[in-house]
Amino acid sequence: MPERAASSGGELHALGASALAEGIRNGAFSAEAVVRSCLERIAQVDGTVQAWAFLDPELAQKQARAADQLQASGAPLGALHGVPVGIKDIIDTVDMPTENGTVLHAGRRPAKDAVVVARLRAAGAIIMGKTVTTELATYSPGKTRNPHHPEHTPGGSSSGSAAAVAAHMVPLAVGTQTNGSVIRPAAFCGVVGFKPTYGLINCEGVLRQSPALDQIGVFARSPEDAALLAENLCDAAALPRWLEEARAAQPRLPRIAFVKTSIWNRTAFDAREALAGLAARLSGTLIEVEMPEAAAGTWDWQRTVMEAEIAANYDSEWQQGRDRLSESLRSQIERGRAITAVDYRYALERIAAVNAAFEPLYAAYDVIMTPAVAGTAPRGLDSTGDPAFCTLWTFCGMPALTLPLLRGTNGLPLGVQLVAPRYCDAQLLRAASWLCDAVR
Repeated sequence: MPERAASSGGELHALGASALAEGIRNGAFSAEAVVRSCLERIAQVDGTVQAWAFLDPELAQKQARAADQLQASGAPLGALHGVPVGIKDIIDTVDMPTENGTVLHAGRRPAKDAVVVARLRAAGAIIMGKTVTTELATYSPGKTRNPHHPEHTPGGSSSGSAAAVAAHMVPLAVGTQTNGSVIRPAAFCGVVGFKPTYGLINCEGVLRQSPALDQIGVFARSPEDAALLAENLCDAAALPRWLEEARAAQPRLPRIAFVKTSIWNRTAFDAREALAGLAARLSGTLIEVEMPEAAAGTWDWQRTVMEAEIAANYDSEWQQGRDRLSESLRSQIERGRAITAVDYRYALERIAAVNAAFEPLYAAYDVIMTPAVAGTAPRGLDSTGDPAFCTLWTFCGMPALTLPLLRGTNGLPLGVQLVAPRYCDAQLLRAASWLCDAVR
């Protein structure tokens, strides 16, 4: 997925993050010129896409000018120096509101940055603004529309982050996933979405929804750019070299298991046909494999854990303003309040059990290929689409990545999801880069 070259300063928004970071570092263009180009692009397209919950052009330009002054001083530069990044509006920012997609938190101003925002600033990134989230990062949609067709959903809950990257408003964005909130919108909007292994990125300062499942992910326009962003969000004491791994040559062809899962019957006909065509092209490296039987109950267990924890963590909103919550969220909280401790504990213990059930499969294969979504982005804006094809992998905390390799019969993007064992994120990124080259 090569980036087209920018022929003028006005097209810098079309470049990917790695190209921008390199160009700023070597003086080909300034951070201020990059931010200006992104702001011009936002002015052109965001009236339709509506990806931003908060955007202060002067604050963005102020950060860019400071970045250019730092470079001029000869000081060491971070890996993301001068690169604009969108931040999902459930992630705290000290200089911008964080309203969590609900009127109950309107005007909320955090006292400090989330850990991931602090790490972005330390890496030199420009915090461009706050991207739209669904209500408290659940299912009730925000205002964002799909950049490929405004009458279709962008997915959720990280809807604004996916749409902003897809529409070339920013090269990178950060989101979160508790069920399918990174992979699904990335697939619907036609960008790369990467959710690293559970726990590798600190969630302090991020809306607490379901701590057993909450995970931070990233949006980019290539696996390499996703790796660049994600590795700079991880704990500096154990900084992974994901970008290096994503760019590395494969020592051999990857061994890919095609796992349809037990919900294959939910896939649209054109999605099945497109995936079958891709599988045929990969016939030398891909083998269809059955999902382990021990994983069959995952969709019920995931809902049990998620809704019990949502009920606990959103109790204040429930007590103080349940009449201003969506019917969807009220129903989740009501179900969560009725879950017994025994059922919750049993479901929580299945995380380790299901991971163990996949160990024999991963002993024979490097990664799993599986649908990212049931089909292309559904028409209509009253739903964010079905997250079910993300549920199993999020429940397990496995690293997952979706690639915009396919199209539906309606011309909209159709994501292909790759999954790897926990802590094998580098292996996943290498396979993703290989797959992009193989089908290019």
